[in-house]
Amino acid sequence: MNRSAPKGCIREAEKHELAVLIRAGNRLLSIETRDESRARGLFRHVHLELTRPLFQWSAATGLSRQDMDLDAPDDSDSPEEVLRLIRQRRDRSIFMLVDFHPYLDNPVHLRLLREIATETDSQAPTVVLISPELDLPREIASLATRFSLSLPTREELERMIREEGSRWAEHHGGGKRVRASKRAYQQLVANLEGLPMKDARRLARNAIYNDGALTEEDLPRVMEAKFQLLDPGGVLSFELETERFADVAGMEQLKRWLEQRAAVFGAPEPPPGLDMPRGMLLLGVQGCGKSLAARAVAGLFGVPLLHLDCGALFNKYHGESERNLRESLQSAELMAPCVLWIDEIEKGLSTSDSDGGVSGRILGTFLTWMAERKERVFLVATANDVTSLPPELMRKGRFDETFFVDLPDTAARREILAIHLANRDQELDRFDLQAMAEQAEGFSGAELEQAVVSALYESFAAGETLSEQHIRAELERTRPLSVTRAEEINQLRAWAADRTVSA
Repeated sequence: MNRSAPKGCIREAEKHELAVLIRAGNRLLSIETRDESRARGLFRHVHLELTRPLFQWSAATGLSRQDMDLDAPDDSDSPEEVLRLIRQRRDRSIFMLVDFHPYLDNPVHLRLLREIATETDSQAPTVVLISPELDLPREIASLATRFSLSLPTREELERMIREEGSRWAEHHGGGKRVRASKRAYQQLVANLEGLPMKDARRLARNAIYNDGALTEEDLPRVMEAKFQLLDPGGVLSFELETERFADVAGMEQLKRWLEQRAAVFGAPEPPPGLDMPRGMLLLGVQGCGKSLAARAVAGLFGVPLLHLDCGALFNKYHGESERNLRESLQSAELMAPCVLWIDEIEKGLSTSDSDGGVSGRILGTFLTWMAERKERVFLVATANDVTSLPPELMRKGRFDETFFVDLPDTAARREILAIHLANRDQELDRFDLQAMAEQAEGFSGAELEQAVVSALYESFAAGETLSEQHIRAELERTRPLSVTRAEEINQLRAWAADRTVSA
């Protein structure tokens, strides 16, 4: 008796494409997916169209027949046994090998797969490798045909969220409905894009069942859970806490530039005649707020902030560094809309002749992504040493704009001091902020913060309340970068004068 095909959303175009690959004689297919049940469900539909026997093998259950209630052949539980069985069959069977990737380092298994993949008999079977991660060894990589499962469309995600809302209402009874704001609903749909339906449904269900409501407070948890599902490793990190531009002193031109683009970036499609904002480069003196501004962009746009660690990109094994970058950029696209922040970009993209071409390949991979990306990923790159940046990165058009973040002026220093004192529960009217700001000529934002922190330690040790005199004493003792590295800063200012826009 035939087993019925599973219920679910199986797209006809996807089913047809897979059937064509099998009919064309592709003996070895590979599917890398976390949605294993959907992949198996797709083959149960395809085998009905092709009228071919369908088997499934896993290390836990061995070999089993999927299309009929019949036992599988004996002596077919081990990886080698099932591969030898497949090689001998001549009934055009389809064999799904689930999570077979740990066994691909065995030379006998690789040889058997090669023989299966190169079989020319029209009655030979088809092998399908299905795993969440699937790096095929070089011996069989060129013989395998990769097939990618399509991701849910926006309409399918909307329908799924409505279904989960109805289930919650049925469970609670009494005509109670899920409370949802239109903006939160639309953002949830956008945030779930790029995930398999199984994962998207779980995240939507968690958001709804948490309190019977869909609100904007649910979205950060959804995005953090989505990031964990993508599992990009240690190169890319999810920054749950972003900043407000109210906490960024000065930079009025930068703030105005970003505010003009925030609404456009938040729209699903840019208005006619406008391009979607793509990114900016922040150059400037160390400690002057470039990283703080990068965090504040995500807060202004109302999207997640992803931080790419350039130092973690590099790997001693051939090709792994470029792969780290590709996977990180792909994860950022799946998290879209988002802000991707690359701090001290010169450390990751400066080229060298002594690394076997790794830095050049990384730069090429990154420039290609910058030119071809379609998703709403706003790139914020910060740099301290402009001389280390490759000329290819600085070409006009790579970034929407390049801003120079200089040492803060008197008004900005006054604002920075006020922010750090207020953050530490100090009453501002006890301090002459203007006088302290004037004394701190040449100080960066980071140096001003440290002066406040050091003064607090000094006053605490003396058993006294923090006073203006404590802060003035710290300012007097400090030699800022503008003094100790004056030549470098002046050189940087001279370079930026006619090449960048002042933040």
